[in-house]
Amino acid sequence: MSTLVLKNIFVGCLQNINLTMASGQIICLSGPSGSGKSRLLRAIADLEPYTGDICFKNKSQSTYPAHQWRKHVMLVPAQTAWWEETVGDHFATPMNDALKLLGFPEGAVKWQVNRLSSGEKQRLALIRAISYKPQALLLDEPTANLDARSAQEVEQWLTGLIEEHKLPTIWVAHSQEQIRRVAHRHLAIVDNQLKEQEIRR
Repeated sequence: MSTLVLKNIFVGCLQNINLTMASGQIICLSGPSGSGKSRLLRAIADLEPYTGDICFKNKSQSTYPAHQWRKHVMLVPAQTAWWEETVGDHFATPMNDALKLLGFPEGAVKWQVNRLSSGEKQRLALIRAISYKPQALLLDEPTANLDARSAQEVEQWLTGLIEEHKLPTIWVAHSQEQIRRVAHRHLAIVDNQLKEQEIRR
């Protein structure tokens, strides 16, 4: 089982976080701005100092080389970085099917990054992440820059992949409608802790 486990995590203002994410499970995380959502994701991705232990497949994060951990446990931040000139140069494998499903022509791999809109960057960053075949996903508001139709297309694509490949996933979301559509569990940051929330379908 590809479980991702947080044990007694302290990061920023968050205290004593304990969480187990099962294979294929989507946990939606919500909370006020500045409450520590992004910081927690960065700690899980080994990009932020913390105390406690984070394990994947029963192995501690500290036993993995950093680059290997980040390939397995893939963070897609709200603001994505781009380092090559064209879109396709960022993909580890061809992603023609994903491009088509998310509304891009096949020729989008040749597009110049500096001409992309924020919504295009967000969708392409998700495709880029999946091209590396991650084993767990950390998604920081993955549809924040999208209109309602594009957001639901991304939701359907992501939830299908997460289920198919059994990816434990944390998905930062603010929309209660989106949480109802995608989440198996909903956790909110309340008083520096994670509190289980009821999902009303």
